[in-house]
Parts: sequence; C-alpha cells; structure tokens
Amino acid sequence: MTLSISRNTKIYVASPSNVATGGPELLHQLVYHLRNSLNLDAYMYYFPAFLENPVHPNYEIYNCPFVKEIEDKKTNIFIVPEVIKGIELLRSFKKIQEVIWWLSIDNFITSYIYSNKIRYSSITFRRIINKISRDIFEKDNIFDINEIILKKYLYNKNFISKFLKEVNMQNIDLNLCQSYYAMNFLGGFGINNIVYLSDYLNKEFLLETFDINKKENIVTYNPQKGYGFTKKIISSAPNIKFVPIINMTRQQVIETLQQAKIYIDFGNHPGKDRVPREAAILGCCVITGKRGSAAFYEDVPVPEEYKFEDKKENIPVIIEKIEDCFENFDERYKDFDYYRQVIKQEPAKFIEDLKKIFVLENFK
Repeated sequence: MTLSISRNTKIYVASPSNVATGGPELLHQLVYHLRNSLNLDAYMYYFPAFLENPVHPNYEIYNCPFVKEIEDKKTNIFIVPEVIKGIELLRSFKKIQEVIWWLSIDNFITSYIYSNKIRYSSITFRRIINKISRDIFEKDNIFDINEIILKKYLYNKNFISKFLKEVNMQNIDLNLCQSYYAMNFLGGFGINNIVYLSDYLNKEFLLETFDINKKENIVTYNPQKGYGFTKKIISSAPNIKFVPIINMTRQQVIETLQQAKIYIDFGNHPGKDRVPREAAILGCCVITGKRGSAAFYEDVPVPEEYKFEDKKENIPVIIEKIEDCFENFDERYKDFDYYRQVIKQEPAKFIEDLKKIFVLENFK
C-alpha cells in the first residue's frame, strides 16, 4: 500500500512543540529520512503552533525545516501521531491525504481520556492525590493513572469502536503502525489500510559498545512503566540492587545500561518501546511482562522464558530468573544476540520500508 505522490507533493509531519520523548524523536527521524534518503519535500509541523521556537534542542541535529501553515491540496500528505491532539489537527483540512502513524495504542486511549472527552471523576481525584504526593511529600505517585485507564478501556470493544468512529477512520488514507501490536489491534476493528513502519534507536546507542567483564549484578528498570508490579519485585528481593532509569541524561542512561546485567519492564508496552532495545544493545538481559507489544515476538524478539505475566505468583520465578542471569551471565546474554542483531538492522529497514510507502514512481 502506497501514497499518491506528485512532483509537487509536500509532506507535513506533526509533532508536539518543544517536547523530548521517544515519539517526537521518531517523527523527526521520519522527516529527516524523507528529505535526505528519499529526496522528498518534507516538513515538521509543530503543535501548538504559537511557540516562537518549537524545536527541542535534542532534535536540532536532524535539521528538519518546519512550517506554521499547511497547504490543503490533494497532492500533499499530512502525517500525525496517534494522540488525540494530533488526530484533531486533521479536522481542519478537506483535501490533503491524511495519515496516522500509530506509535502507540495505549497512548491513543489515555490521551483521549486526558483530553476531558470523558468525565472520569475518579481519575481526576487520583491525579490530585499523586500531585500532592509528589509536590508536598516528595514521594512517588501513589496511583498508576495510565494503568487504571487501560484496565477500564483497553479491552472495552464498544468504547474503542465508538472512539474510532469519532476519529473518522474512514477518512484516513493510510495507517502506519510502529508495532505489530498496533497492526493486530487495528485489524481487530476491521481497519485494513495498514502498513508497518517501525523506527530505530538513536545512533548514540547503536554506536556504543559494552564490556561483558565490567557488567555488575544490577537490575535496571523504568519507574514510569509498570512500577506497581516492579515495586513488588523489589520489595521481595532486598539482596538485589535495582537502579531506576529516571532523571538521567542520555549519556547517563548509556553508562547505567553498560554497567547493568539486566533490564526489567513490566509496563504496558504501548508501542515497540525504546528502553528495552537500548538495554539489549548495551548487553543487558531483558525480562518483560506480556502486555502490549511485549506479547508479540516480532516487537520484542526475546526467548519466551524471559517473559512473565505480571502476577504476584510469578514474582519468585522472576527473581529466580534474575539470579540465574547474574550467576550465568556469560551464557545468558547470548540469548539476546538475535534481538541485538534485529536492533542493529532497524535503521536500514526503516529506510527500506519508507521507499515502499512513498513510491516515487507514483507521479501524477
């Protein structure tokens, strides 16, 4: 499945203004390669559009030009991320080819709830409690809000069907999916104009190496993903050193993963997450749950023995696996050779997939 491209086609890619997270980086990578690998006329479009300098310093290296206005022509293409504020941008246009890049499924749902489309008073109350915990008592969040939302809505087919209808999916010319999880999810609702377009890690990770002899018995984790269950593992293993990856520069993340032997992630895996790949490429054994993209081998290609459902009865087995990786690391880290090989090939695969979608022979 391809997009209609003429010699005058302009491609616009929407991204949140001055935000540095995984999603916006992928959106900048897309424009960079459309311009430099495919020689197409591509631009960033930032929202909200009123900021004088909407480019986050982390993404200045991509040197992506941006516009504040979009030409609504049928020969042009507008690509937006799956969050509700991105999708709502499409409603201002009538002629342009509309594309959603599904970097996540879960964020699609949570962004809809947070946008106050649904009055969910218990969520508002819990967010206030979390803010008090952080700002006044300087403690961790008490409630995992995303977890609460997803438990209520992710598997509610009536809600999702209604939501997709509101989005006017029939008007979308193409759905790009960053994960097999997203492809499977959308396909389950009868959406068939789907094409796989994943991503790749920042070259700072791909060019780094690790020394297996300098690895220590450390387990790293992201406290923003599945912390409720991870906290139970930590409290059940007082003799194991756990290091959270939070409030770190990119270089600090690299150094931490180079030092650690294991990375665990029992979060919701809303898309094909970056941190598990960053950990694997820097020589960590990766232990995950089975939610979201982690349930798909194509997204997280690690042996099944390293994936566990986030149930209390599995905690002893998870700790046992951690200890096994510590004691036999010279052998266990080899179980992730294929995962590392896949990650190294992702930049070339990304460009290859772009060329299949944006076909230059489709001149009109």
